Amino acid sequence: MADVRTRVRARATLEDRFTAWRDLPARGARPHGGWVRAVREALGMTAADLADRMGVSQPSVTRLEKSERDDAARLETLIRAADALGCDLVYALVPRRPLDDMVTEQARRRALRRVEQVGHTMALEDQAVDDRSLAEKIEALTEFYRTHSGLWRTDDDAV
Repeated sequence: MADVRTRVRARATLEDRFTAWRDLPARGARPHGGWVRAVREALGMTAADLADRMGVSQPSVTRLEKSERDDAARLETLIRAADALGCDLVYALVPRRPLDDMVTEQARRRALRRVEQVGHTMALEDQAVDDRSLAEKIEALTEFYRTHSGLWRTDDDAV
């Protein structure tokens, strides 16, 4: 049970951070030429100047700027460039929706799959369940899956 409480607290803590960041992708969209180039040019710094500050060659800075535009830059290199530009690199995975909603939705999908499997077998045995009992079973299973590990397993038999 402590594991469940720990996960719930962790989601709540992260969600507090994500709330402020959720609209950041729209507001903070990367400039067309990439952040490194945009900041470098705004500072009036040439690629050769940045290369000197990073301790690399000017063609390396050009490759870095291209790799950033192509979503292929290494995090380590971006950190070095940011430092050389007097910046901090901010790195985050920001969920598009609240984590708790994602967990509940996944738990509900698992519950529905499970009820469908059992319902099919019961129908074959002429033991169909009424809609109210079915809805209650789905809700109970949803809550069960929300609080147990294995929520994200892809095999249908996982509990």
